[in-house]
Amino acid sequence: MDKVFIKGLSIQTTIGFFQWEKEIKQTLVIDVAMGWNTANAAKNDELAKTLDYADISVSIERFANDNPVDLIETLAERLANFLMTQYQIPWLKLSIGKPGAVHNAQTVGVEIERGTQEITC
Repeated sequence: MDKVFIKGLSIQTTIGFFQWEKEIKQTLVIDVAMGWNTANAAKNDELAKTLDYADISVSIERFANDNPVDLIETLAERLANFLMTQYQIPWLKLSIGKPGAVHNAQTVGVEIERGTQEITC
């Protein structure tokens, strides 16, 4: 399976359980790998037949800011569903890290995988 990926997408959004977290923006770092048949785009060098990672990056940040939640688990689940539906992605692996959330840890977070990796040509 071919994959299109975005690594280390740093966004500022409101997320957290505590009241003080609801009043500030915090950094999240997002990695996403998306199953996609890249041969269709490569055949005639066509952007319209691939996943536009620039557009997806903007959509991720917009989604996170338009849909504030308490838990990164909730954001991961909803974001995965949104991306798969919006871009007709059959499979993705999504990781969301929250740097600085735990003292002495570089980051904490969740990683989820949704869909099926079987893609027909």
